[in-house]
Amino acid sequence: MEEGRKINVGILGATGTVGQRFITLLSAHPWFVIHALGASPRSAGKPYASSVNWKQATPIPSAVRNLVVRECKAEHFADCAIIFSGLDADAAGDIEAAFRAAELAVFSNAKNYRRDPNVPLIVPLVNPGHLSIIPQQQALHSPPLSKGFIVTNANCSTTGIVIPLAALEKAFGPLELLLVTTMQAISGAGYPGVASLDIMDNIVPHIGGEEEKIEWETLKILGGVQESEEGVKSFDMHAKHPLRVSAACNRVPVIDGHTECVSVRFARRPPPSPQQVREALAAFTPDAKALGCPSAPRHTITVHEEPDRPQPRLDRYYQDGAGVSVGRVRQCPVLDIKFVVLSNNVSIGAATSSIINAEFAVLKGVVPA
Repeated sequence: MEEGRKINVGILGATGTVGQRFITLLSAHPWFVIHALGASPRSAGKPYASSVNWKQATPIPSAVRNLVVRECKAEHFADCAIIFSGLDADAAGDIEAAFRAAELAVFSNAKNYRRDPNVPLIVPLVNPGHLSIIPQQQALHSPPLSKGFIVTNANCSTTGIVIPLAALEKAFGPLELLLVTTMQAISGAGYPGVASLDIMDNIVPHIGGEEEKIEWETLKILGGVQESEEGVKSFDMHAKHPLRVSAACNRVPVIDGHTECVSVRFARRPPPSPQQVREALAAFTPDAKALGCPSAPRHTITVHEEPDRPQPRLDRYYQDGAGVSVGRVRQCPVLDIKFVVLSNNVSIGAATSSIINAEFAVLKGVVPA
C-alpha cells in the first residue's frame, strides 16, 4: 500500500448495528475513508446524524455526522473502491449482486452468499488465501467482471471458534471431531434484538439456523481450495480429512461477546497435551498480521491461565475486540482437549472481519490500491 494513499469506501446498512460498528472502526482507519453511506429509502436524503438511532459507546464520528445518506443503489457509490455491507439478509442478496455487477468490490457481513461455490467465506485470521477463487467468480459472472466481486465473512459464532481451531490444525494436524456449546450475546440478534421478557433471568436454548451455520461454515473455512484437471477451483470442505461438527447454540443475557465451550479430537495419536495446546494457541500468527493489515490484532489468541477467564465483561474489548481469548485449556475425558473461547461478536465476529478482509485484498492487489 502506497504511503499516504487513501481509498474511498462505502457502507451499506449504515444505520444498523453492524453498520454503526463499521463507522466506528473506519472513522480513524489509516487507509480507508468513509465516502458514502447507504440505508433504506426512508433514511435516504437525510444527514446521517438525524437518520440513525446511534447505539455505540462513543459519539458519532464528526466526519460522518453530516454525510447525506444515499439509497443502496450502485450508481450512488460509483466513486467508492470498496463497499462494506452490513445489510440484513432479507435485503442483502439483490443489492450486493447489483453492486458486484457494477464492478464494485463488496465485503459482506450478510449470510446470503456464504454457500455460493464461487464466493469465498473468509475469517481473515484463518483463511484469507481463499481470495484466490475471486478470478473464477468474476469469469463466471454474466457478463464477466474485471473488478467486481463479493467476499463474505462468517457467522459471528463460527468466527470465534475457527481461529483457535486453525491454530491447532496448523500446529498438530487435522481435527476429527468438534463439539461446541455457545452462549451468545443478545447483540448478535441485532437491534432491538430479543425481547427483554424473553432474555432477562433466562437462557433461550435455540437460535434459528445457528447450529447449522457453525456445522457447515467451519468446514468451508478450515478446508482448502482445490483445482480440477480442467482448472476449475472449488472448496474442498475439509474433505481430505473429514471433520464432524456438532453445535448447540444458546442466547444468554450478555450484551456483547460470544462465549463458546469447545471439545476437540485430533487425528494424530497421541494427541497434544494441554500445555502444548496453550503454547500453540499463544504463538499463532496469521497471514493477515504477517502481511501488515493495520486492523489485525497484535495478539490473535490471548491465552488465559486464570481458572475463571475469559469473561465477556472483562475480555470482550481487549484489542478493540479484534482477537479472541481462550482459557480453561484442559484434557477432555471424552475427546482430547477442551477449552473456552470468547470473541467479540460485533467486532471480529462482524465488521472487523470485513475490514481486515479488505485490507488483505488491497495488500495482495485483489483491490487496486
